[in-house]
Amino acid sequence: MIEKFSYISKSASDSIRLGKKISAHLESGDVIGLNGDLGSGKTTFVKGILEGLNYDGDVTSPTFTLINEYYADMKVIHVDFYRDENIQRWKNLGFHEIINNNDIILIEWSNLIEQLLPSNVNIVNFEHASENERKIYIK
Repeated sequence: MIEKFSYISKSASDSIRLGKKISAHLESGDVIGLNGDLGSGKTTFVKGILEGLNYDGDVTSPTFTLINEYYADMKVIHVDFYRDENIQRWKNLGFHEIINNNDIILIEWSNLIEQLLPSNVNIVNFEHASENERKIYIK
């Protein structure tokens, strides 16, 4: 479980460092929702989490694949609801099984299908603070 925080990122490397720092607090079974506008740093933050979990491969947004899996110190499932808000399709894909295992689950655009989220989800919000700055926070 992640504690509440607020952070102003001044660059992609700042967001990666924050994700890396957050990774130290993650435990098996954690579900993290990542909400914010396009280009606000969600996938960049995920890169930092994975770096903190000793993953050294490419990290990409699952916008078109819907789900990416990464094998690091802990298995990480990276999901993106942006292109498909069809609840039944997600159920058919086994989403309930995915979020009810011991992997770390990171869900971009989790606000688009909130009814599929478990009660223990942590929501990290991303906002454009300026052209080069992002506000990243948990309320």
